[in-house]
Amino acid sequence: MADRLSGDQQILYRAVLLAAGLLVLGLLFRELVTLLVGVLVTVLFSIPVAAIATRLEGYRVPRPIGALLAILLILGAFAGLIAAVLPTFIDQADQFIDDIPGIADDLERELADLTGAEQGEVGEEIQTHLEDIADDPAQLVGPIAAIGLGVAGFLAATVLGLITAYYIAVRPQPLINGALSLFPPGRRAWALAVGNRIRDSWIGWMKGVVIDMIANGVMIWAGLSLIGLDFALVFGVLAGLFTVVPYFGPVAASIPPILFAVSQESPEKAIAVVIVFLIVQQIEGNLTIPLVMSQTVRLHPAVIAIGIVVMAQLLGFAGLFVAVPILSLIVVLVDEVWVKPNEAET
Repeated sequence: MADRLSGDQQILYRAVLLAAGLLVLGLLFRELVTLLVGVLVTVLFSIPVAAIATRLEGYRVPRPIGALLAILLILGAFAGLIAAVLPTFIDQADQFIDDIPGIADDLERELADLTGAEQGEVGEEIQTHLEDIADDPAQLVGPIAAIGLGVAGFLAATVLGLITAYYIAVRPQPLINGALSLFPPGRRAWALAVGNRIRDSWIGWMKGVVIDMIANGVMIWAGLSLIGLDFALVFGVLAGLFTVVPYFGPVAASIPPILFAVSQESPEKAIAVVIVFLIVQQIEGNLTIPLVMSQTVRLHPAVIAIGIVVMAQLLGFAGLFVAVPILSLIVVLVDEVWVKPNEAET
């Protein structure tokens, strides 16, 4: 009887320890989620840098110089793309900002006609809020300070990420050897093959994202220009940036131009905007994604859509941007650890 009680007590103690351990892991996960996402983004950026540095080594370029040239090449390509559209984008953005009050009034009038609400209600609430701020400017200090700290933190994290990615690309082998040392000697070749498969999947995803962003931005800009919508370049750049979040991003990017078309008292143009986005979505879903990404990422659209929602819940806003690489990592690990061993036994 005493032995049975002792056994029950041991089970109880283990259950309590397991629950406590899971609670601690949950708290640590919430606190470290930003750090984990930052590490993942740094690793993702270091992969193409290391690939370019390895390619340049074939031309007898020292690896540290090759990694630095790779970072400069990537940043230069990004800066060149911005410089190509920046002047027109700034002009249209400035004009768009100047027209926002009129757009808001037009949109409010249209919504009032549709809902039967008083047209001035929303405007009065905004005006009252602005007057409160004018009477007590100190209430702006908190939000402005928070924004400033957020921008400073982002810039510091970006610089730290670039430096870390550089050192990873210059000397990846010690990190690889350290990771392989966690596996038994007989399994290290398998672990290296799995790591190479994950790397290839991530490189394919990054290539696909860049191509998809450019293609979507150009197609949206061209389509909105054809239907005569003002600020087509602004909405095209916005659509290109939002493409990094599959499926949900393009839907979010379509809302501003649709509302803008409605504010111009042009339901026909709003319908045309919807048609433009639907056509681009069809091209992306049936051409861009299958040809560019499917051969490397190999994720079903339903898996991506559900995974984005799950990652957003687990990781917050940042989860929207790293959902696909995390999903591809999980798929590769499940395939290598579970599916292939089971198939080998049958």
